[in-house]
Amino acid sequence: MYARIQETASWLKARMKSNPSTAIILGTGLGRLADEIETEQVIPYAEIPNFPQSTVEGHSGQLLLGRLGGKEVLAMQGRFHFYEGYSMKEVTFPVRVMYELGIRTLFVSNAGGGTNPQFSVGDIMIITDHINFFPEHPLRGKNFPTGPRFLDMHEAYDRGLIQLADEIAQEKGIKVQHGVYLGTQGPTFETPAEYRMFARLGADSVGMSTVPEVIVAHHCGIKVFGVSIITDLGVEGQIVEVSHEEVQRAANEVQPKMAEIMREMIRRS
Repeated sequence: MYARIQETASWLKARMKSNPSTAIILGTGLGRLADEIETEQVIPYAEIPNFPQSTVEGHSGQLLLGRLGGKEVLAMQGRFHFYEGYSMKEVTFPVRVMYELGIRTLFVSNAGGGTNPQFSVGDIMIITDHINFFPEHPLRGKNFPTGPRFLDMHEAYDRGLIQLADEIAQEKGIKVQHGVYLGTQGPTFETPAEYRMFARLGADSVGMSTVPEVIVAHHCGIKVFGVSIITDLGVEGQIVEVSHEEVQRAANEVQPKMAEIMREMIRRS
């Protein structure tokens, strides 16, 4: 696996016209943040050696290189999920490649079901911590040389970046929430009983991604900032039938606010 990571990174280095140190993973319904990037290069995943392929609607499946907030960035327009049939090594393969490309700060976003009764659909939740509910761990197996065998996780989401996001949101009058994100394998949405259980475990938002990528990024020493867009509610008495299309629509509506925060964060960092 490590040889394939290096092969992919070498292939990309030979074709990249910039050397960004910041990357963004755009989640469900949030791929339109790509419109905010002054794109200079587009590389379809299908052309990249060893790279997985996006199979989920709303995930375009291409690597973007350009500028956001006046800084060079690399963006994944579409991510990979455990429920698509990929192993955790494959799900997190792009993060390993990012590290080899010189990425040192990673912005991740997702759509999540809110389990906190104080949340509303359309809220932007800054992720302060997570609960790993996936059945397979992304660090299982031979340890990669980027980090220790037993990884400390007390600050998976960088406090400095969280503080910066709060300052920018306050300046711009954008309401943000803070909370714990719980990652599950999917692809089913949660039952009411599962939502109740996750809330009691301490989760404020539940989704099907992000956690594996953050663990691997942290293992590589990459600073992480995460956002979960609350696209439906898993609060008792407010749970209704939900579809992937509705999740995408809810995420698209809040995209401009999230883009404003991220753009300014990148500009200042």
